[in-house]
Amino acid sequence: MKTKRAILLGIVIWIIAVLFYSISYYVPILEDADTQANIVLFVTVIPLVWLGCYFYYKKDNKTHGFKVGLTMLLTSVALDALITVPLFLIPNGGSHYSFFTSLGFWIIAFEFLLVAILYWYARIYSQKILSKQ
Repeated sequence: MKTKRAILLGIVIWIIAVLFYSISYYVPILEDADTQANIVLFVTVIPLVWLGCYFYYKKDNKTHGFKVGLTMLLTSVALDALITVPLFLIPNGGSHYSFFTSLGFWIIAFEFLLVAILYWYARIYSQKILSKQ
């Protein structure tokens, strides 16, 4: 596994996701801005992780999507713990506990892993099966 590559892609995914999440607060569509931001993040994660996997698998096609997805996810979670929560949530009355125990966090984390696994099965595993025939 190319760990550095997966970590760098996790950082890029986190940066872009935080930008979309933050920008969504300035475009009021729903009454609840937090729900809107979580929906934007939920939708944004799908193409970001898919593209992250695309770039990862240009150099490595042996590592299972779960490992790649987990590495990118843990990178994003670490950045959330070190940057997002202290800079954005704690000043507004939030905490690490409230962030990491929220249902929205776990749904998006599951989605992150699921997209990486689906990419692996759709693009990597299926090609291995086809090439063996």
